[in-house]
Amino acid sequence: MPRWLQFILALAVGLALGLGYAWVISPIEYVDTPPDTLRADYRADYVLMVAEIFQSEQNVELAARRISFMGSEPPADIANASLTYARDTAKYPATALELMQQLVTALQAFQPASGGRAP
Repeated sequence: MPRWLQFILALAVGLALGLGYAWVISPIEYVDTPPDTLRADYRADYVLMVAEIFQSEQNVELAARRISFMGSEPPADIANASLTYARDTAKYPATALELMQQLVTALQAFQPASGGRAP
């Protein structure tokens, strides 16, 4: 058997064993990942769920706290980015977009209570 064929065969066997180990025996498991690592569609779904809860509760502070888990940006910016994604993909019905818009509007007008001293 020629040397180049032995090399290709060894390379193929090594690649197959490496992929088999990585995919079957010891695959990567993501545990306790932060919500800001979600894909844009899942982020939009989360914001929509918060908007649905906000519609029934009308508690903007609690909605802002729920949205703030999605990243370090202000909750209104996170919700607005998800609304923009939802509009651009056209996967969401008009009622869902309206709920998200109401949440974004409420978050933009929301002024959190300052927990510190008054200036």
